[in-house]
Amino acid sequence: MSSFVRRGCLDLQYGFVSSTMPGAERIRRAILEARRPALLPFFSAGHPSAGEFHSILEQLADAGDVVEIGVPFSDPMADGVTIQRASEAALANGVSLDWILRELKAHGDPGAPLVLMSYYNPLLAYGLENLAERCGECHVGGLIVPDLPWEECDSVRELFEDHGVGLVQMVTPATPAERMRTLCGGSGGFVYAVTVTGVTGGERRVSEEMTAYMQRVGECSSLPVCAGFGVRSADQVRTLAGVADGVIVGSAVVDCLERGEDPGDFLRSLRA
Repeated sequence: MSSFVRRGCLDLQYGFVSSTMPGAERIRRAILEARRPALLPFFSAGHPSAGEFHSILEQLADAGDVVEIGVPFSDPMADGVTIQRASEAALANGVSLDWILRELKAHGDPGAPLVLMSYYNPLLAYGLENLAERCGECHVGGLIVPDLPWEECDSVRELFEDHGVGLVQMVTPATPAERMRTLCGGSGGFVYAVTVTGVTGGERRVSEEMTAYMQRVGECSSLPVCAGFGVRSADQVRTLAGVADGVIVGSAVVDCLERGEDPGDFLRSLRA
């Protein structure tokens, strides 16, 4: 039995997602209860405009299972051209981490669990303790910090876990087996399996090597494993079924928004 199926079957005894449960647990269950590869759309807060933030969040929360919100940063080193451009536009629109949190609190629970994706500097500048306290009132259950190494994250991880917020760890095809087990064991909510080394964006073929890699990650993790970087088509999602608990859809959503299309319709097309 695959790790994907095994994790899903074991979770059925625990009931359904509730907005009152700790954020990281809410994320985990939302992914598993999808009973298919869950959809985790990403968008950069404040792009294409700050005024569209709430409507985009609602569309993504309605069509997706967990929503990733990007905090704009001036040097997004792990992101491709599409998300870099969106981040630059958001900064030009006056969007910051504080702005995002204020908007999330005012908006209320969107109906899907939320994950913030941010580089470390904006979090430090805001104040880690302050951020951890505010995540709960803003319905944020997870954090992805791509430039925070495992060796330096213990105190950060413990701080946010004390507030029910999971620090999501990222693995790649180049991650050694022992380190992969460590990262999977220390992740919160889910494990982010980068499917290719390098920056985000661009459509990737789901190769036999990628499938084998996803299986290796699944064998190391008791949490859901979600595949990221390059997911753009229903064929990719279907191919990943059975080896991925979820798929992260980033650059394709940002492209959709730039074309003025409904990102919810695009996400629903991935389930076809």
